[in-house]
Amino acid sequence: MKKIKILVVDDSAFMRKVITDFFKEDPRLQVVGTARNGQDALLKIEEVQPDVMTLDVEMPILNGLETLKQIMETNPLPVVMLSSTTYEGAYNTVLAMQYGAIDFIAKPSGAISLDLHKIKEQLIEKVVLASKANLRAFKKNEYDTFVLNTSLTSIKNSRIELEAPWKIAGAVEKQVKRVICIGTSTGGPKALQEVLSHLPRGLNAPVLVVQHMPPGFTKSLANRLNTLSDLTVKEAEDGEILQKDTVYVAPGGYHLTVRKMGTALTAHLDETESRKGHRPSVDVLFESISQLKEYKKIAVILTGMGTDGTEGLKALKLAGNTYAIAESEETSIVFGMPKSAIGTNLVDNIQPLTFISGTISQYLQT
Repeated sequence: MKKIKILVVDDSAFMRKVITDFFKEDPRLQVVGTARNGQDALLKIEEVQPDVMTLDVEMPILNGLETLKQIMETNPLPVVMLSSTTYEGAYNTVLAMQYGAIDFIAKPSGAISLDLHKIKEQLIEKVVLASKANLRAFKKNEYDTFVLNTSLTSIKNSRIELEAPWKIAGAVEKQVKRVICIGTSTGGPKALQEVLSHLPRGLNAPVLVVQHMPPGFTKSLANRLNTLSDLTVKEAEDGEILQKDTVYVAPGGYHLTVRKMGTALTAHLDETESRKGHRPSVDVLFESISQLKEYKKIAVILTGMGTDGTEGLKALKLAGNTYAIAESEETSIVFGMPKSAIGTNLVDNIQPLTFISGTISQYLQT
């Protein structure tokens, strides 16, 4: 079995040794080099040709963010970031994900974590997953060629020409109530940036988002997306009334559900049992929205590992009045969640990431 070659980058000699020792215990992995800062890492990449790199966010000389940007602009490589849970660390991690890092993991107790063993299994799992990630979306020439050679007509799912499922011939709706829900995981921050930054104001609907992230990071994600979108993007708060043209991101560690309160919709957060290992869970959000019988729903499943969102999609479709969109394999960093959803034959439209915002806008007009 071919081993996954890893380059470990951290300014702490202690952290480099501990992380290297973790990887040496797994027969699938091989540490081919270590680096003490970004500048050193760029030289080592050329020398050892790793399959995956672990990269500390906070380093001297050339920090993790600058290193990552240079890598993704020149020769994209799967990168897993290691970060602190401080406000600055969380914000920089979100930036790293939007710059192209495949995934991240938070150090349990700061820059030098003596208890790093707590995240050993997670770190190994994330590195193995990163080695399988689709890098075409980061390789500019390949992605641009794909987009240029792919017209909206040719990539439309065969069902796209159908009327939206809630539009009844001859019927005129005076005031349509709509809600948009989006689920994503690995690769999600970059995908959300693409989708939300191209959605215009005037959607006449709230947008609810589940991104698999631990506590302390979703607020930074929402704040960052808010600076890039014409919509208002915020972390959801328990009991708040949902507003149109506002995006609500589920806080890490909490399930986000939606309920009716009179004529309004309200957000609710809870710490009930995780679903498929996730809290927040896409399934939980989608299932709650399926209960809004008089609302027209658009459900979107973007890049991510696993099957979260599939059961929720089934509930939405069973309840009716739902249009489902999934990201295509060509642009998904990890084609797990979209593939699972598509496998149900309940997805109405499969699109590359670039066209998903336009598809949402199109069906809001029906």
